[in-house]
Amino acid sequence: MSDKPIFVTQPFLPPLDEFIPYLQQIWDSKILTNGGPMHQQLELKLGEYLGVEHIALFNNGTIALLTALQALRVTGEVITTPYSFVATTHSLLWNGIKPVFVDIDPCTMNLDSAKIEAAITPQTTAILPTHCYGNPCDVEAIQKIADKYNLRVIYDAAHAFGVKDAGGSILRHGDLSVLSFHATKVFNTFEGGAIICPDADTLKRINQLKNFGFVDEVTVVSTGINGKMNEVSAAFGLLQLQYIDRALEQRRNIDLHYRELLFGVSGIDCLVSTPDICANHTYFPILVGSNFPLSRDELYELLRSHGVMVRRYFYPLISDFPVYHDYPSAAPGNLLVAQKIAQEILCLPIYPGLTNTEVASVAALIAQAS
Repeated sequence: MSDKPIFVTQPFLPPLDEFIPYLQQIWDSKILTNGGPMHQQLELKLGEYLGVEHIALFNNGTIALLTALQALRVTGEVITTPYSFVATTHSLLWNGIKPVFVDIDPCTMNLDSAKIEAAITPQTTAILPTHCYGNPCDVEAIQKIADKYNLRVIYDAAHAFGVKDAGGSILRHGDLSVLSFHATKVFNTFEGGAIICPDADTLKRINQLKNFGFVDEVTVVSTGINGKMNEVSAAFGLLQLQYIDRALEQRRNIDLHYRELLFGVSGIDCLVSTPDICANHTYFPILVGSNFPLSRDELYELLRSHGVMVRRYFYPLISDFPVYHDYPSAAPGNLLVAQKIAQEILCLPIYPGLTNTEVASVAALIAQAS
């Protein structure tokens, strides 16, 4: 095992000497924010890479989620998943919207589309699913329901950078898709995020909202927020983008290596790959079943004692936090699959720079405990 801790994920850092010229350009331009040259270049380059036409950059993914809900004027109740990072549901409360939790699919760990309709009420205005671990939701089924009941669909796509289905970018689905560029993500800008928009008019409204609601120097048309990405973050994103295909390939190889080493370990199940999906391998989750000699938490402690900083993503469920557990939809009996998954889930380290030796050491600790 390595002398240094091995974390679940670490940011990919390109060579520092390659970043210096970007900083020099920013210094020379004297433009640090407010949609400067780096910001404009990154929007263009990301749109080209992701295969989307309209993209708005943000200072982080949470502000992007808040703004996406504002942009579509979502109110009332929104159906969402209890199995995600808490920012997904926080964005609803910050907008005065009531979250309605629906259970997840046991294979994909995404919002179970077969259970959505039963949760719809006259107050329901939207669906907010998460592409968990970058594994796409059942987008066709969700859109069919949304069309039937005239609901908006906003995807929390924080994990889904670069993910594609047979038709292209997974980000093209729904009314809006929201990305996170946090330092731990597949693609990062230190801190950052983005909203993928379907048309120029929606993009215009989002860009106004993220800049306090200004449409010109003296006119404010909405109660906006400060969601602008700064030039240094945009520059780092431009440099990251040059390495992204290499990083994704390294992640794919680590994923394959784990699967080979853990195959046949009784009580350990790896998330099944979805056919016809170009994945980004943003996380490597395993399920620690009842037939494994250790409980999930015991395995967690064992690995941590050896310097492997595994994480229980996502435990506890959002619906179990005090701010949410009194909602009727948060009752554990309504979320049996999510409750079970949350008790079994463990995410293993996966990031560019993780060596085959380190992967083998992590897998060996698990196998030896079986």
